[in-house]
Amino acid sequence: MFDSLTEKFNGIFRSLSGRGRITEANISDALREVRKALLEADVNYQVTKQFCKDVKEAAIGAEVIKSLHPGQVFVKIVNDELTKLMGPVDTRIYFVSPGPTIILLAGLQGCGKTTTAAKLGKYLISKGKNPLLVANDLQRPAAIEQLKILGEQLNISVYTEDSKDAVKVAQNSLKFAKSNNKDVIILDTAGRLHIDEQMMNEVANVAKATKPHQIFLVCDAMTGQDAVNSAKEFNERLELDGVILTKLDGDARGGAALSVKAVTGKPIKFIGVGEKLDKLEEFHPDRMSSRILGMGDVVTLVEKAQEQFDEEQAEKMQAKMAKGKFDFDDFLKQMNAVKKMGGMKSMLKLMPGMGKLGDLDVDEKEIRRMEGMVHSMTQAERSDPDLINSSRRRRIAAGAGVQPNDISGLVKQFKRSRDMLKALSGGKLGGLKSLLSGGLNMETLAGAMNQGRKVKQRSKRKQKIRRRGKIKRR
Repeated sequence: MFDSLTEKFNGIFRSLSGRGRITEANISDALREVRKALLEADVNYQVTKQFCKDVKEAAIGAEVIKSLHPGQVFVKIVNDELTKLMGPVDTRIYFVSPGPTIILLAGLQGCGKTTTAAKLGKYLISKGKNPLLVANDLQRPAAIEQLKILGEQLNISVYTEDSKDAVKVAQNSLKFAKSNNKDVIILDTAGRLHIDEQMMNEVANVAKATKPHQIFLVCDAMTGQDAVNSAKEFNERLELDGVILTKLDGDARGGAALSVKAVTGKPIKFIGVGEKLDKLEEFHPDRMSSRILGMGDVVTLVEKAQEQFDEEQAEKMQAKMAKGKFDFDDFLKQMNAVKKMGGMKSMLKLMPGMGKLGDLDVDEKEIRRMEGMVHSMTQAERSDPDLINSSRRRRIAAGAGVQPNDISGLVKQFKRSRDMLKALSGGKLGGLKSLLSGGLNMETLAGAMNQGRKVKQRSKRKQKIRRRGKIKRR
């Protein structure tokens, strides 16, 4: 997400940081590059023009030119202006009493509307609601079946009818919801490959008949300016309450996220960051701005961690780390927790300056493979990996159906993770407990990760020295 834009912004900031003082001409040069980067990211031209104007006014007004650290001040100004551009924060869903609250999802075909309906249902369950999904997309036969399957996976009721009358189906779903104590209705309406009068009339008629309390437009972020243009047209016909951007985990240039609020005046409510049904996040402009500028998103990382651990678990883990008792069983627990938090790659992207360490990613298949190897070890070997010599490696590999060098790789990965977690659990860094209570800041996390990287680098240097020694002996 935004990888190309992030890289370009960082290049601009580096060029400014290398100067002792910045002149107005330097700022103009930097903004020329900012403008180019935004346009290449498919940000709306008028939005780009206004953004650069606002940044320049703020930069000159803040006397960046006289600052001792002009590069840092300029980064803060760009961060603030990006946050304003995408803000304010508005992730609220207004629930009515008595219910049910009606939420209508509109959007073009292929934008991920049906999957988003299911994701939103899962999100509402986490908020204590009892939602009903309504298969109101009668134009695409697979949409009804898809929603039924997703509903079964999430244990959410799905209302369907063998009908071609979208208004009638929507009205009947309201009666069903009331008689079955459903407090939120999510209407998955029909879309087309492009905006046309027939589609607009159908969605408008469904809205008129059901009087939804909120209308969210679902947009595919990967379509860039097309997403913004469709949002503008839908808003003119439906009076949107907000936008949900999907596929922000793909190769998106990011232009839609930066443009849609400015063009429509409607807030981005949620973003889809993956295909799995738990990959719907509340949209926070300040966090997104930090991600775009390569400064990470520690708040989201903390929230994800808090969902998987409680403070008591964190205290136990920190105590084990302090005593040097972190073993393979603990390692597997951590790997499974990381998987539930979206994977190592996803976590690294939320850490300041760590987004490029994609080589540390561990997928679900790899975790199952690790489990097989660990379960082939004796309890003594799990507790003390130093016991694993060549003969033990061969025995464990045979039991797990892998090669002995795979066991060696697992042991190295375990030790690397143990060293990183040890750095994280140290007194200076505040520990895992501090992370879960929200007390760990960007610098702290970066320090822990850097410590892990230093350990890895030292290991590589030792290997090189050993190889050189072998070559000389030959």
